[in-house]
Amino acid sequence: MSIWLKPTQLADINARNAQTAVEHLGIEITEVGDDYLIGRVPVDHRTKQPFGLLHGGVSVVLAETLGSIAAYHAAPEGHLAVGLDINANHLRSARSGWVIGTAKAVHIGKTTQVWQIDMVGDDGKPTCVSRITMAILPPKA
Repeated sequence: MSIWLKPTQLADINARNAQTAVEHLGIEITEVGDDYLIGRVPVDHRTKQPFGLLHGGVSVVLAETLGSIAAYHAAPEGHLAVGLDINANHLRSARSGWVIGTAKAVHIGKTTQVWQIDMVGDDGKPTCVSRITMAILPPKA
C-alpha cells in the first residue's frame, strides 16, 4: 500500500528541481516505490572537496532533498513540508561514480515526519546515514 498522498511521477519531481541547487549538483530522483524514494548524486567536480572526496555537505544536500520530497508527497494535498532538523553520519568516502540515497519513513504524523536516508556508493557500501525531521505545514487561510 502506497504512503503517497500526492502524485509521484518521476518526470514531474525532477522537473520541479530545475534551476535549483538540486539541479546544479546533478542530483536526480531515480525511483519512487510504495514507501520509499531513491535518488543519486554524481561524485564529480561539482560535488568533491579539495582532497578528491565527495563533500560531506553534498551528502547532506542529497539527504535533505530526498527527505523533503518524500515528506511533501506523503503530506495531505495543500500541505507543505519544511526541514526542522537533520543529522548525518559519514561512514566511508566516495571518490568517483555515484552516491545513491534511499529515503524511508520512520514516522509520518499530522504535524511532523521523520525520514531516514541511507546512502551507498557504486560498490553498494554505505557512505552516509542521515535522519531528517520535517514540519508539515497546513495550507494558509
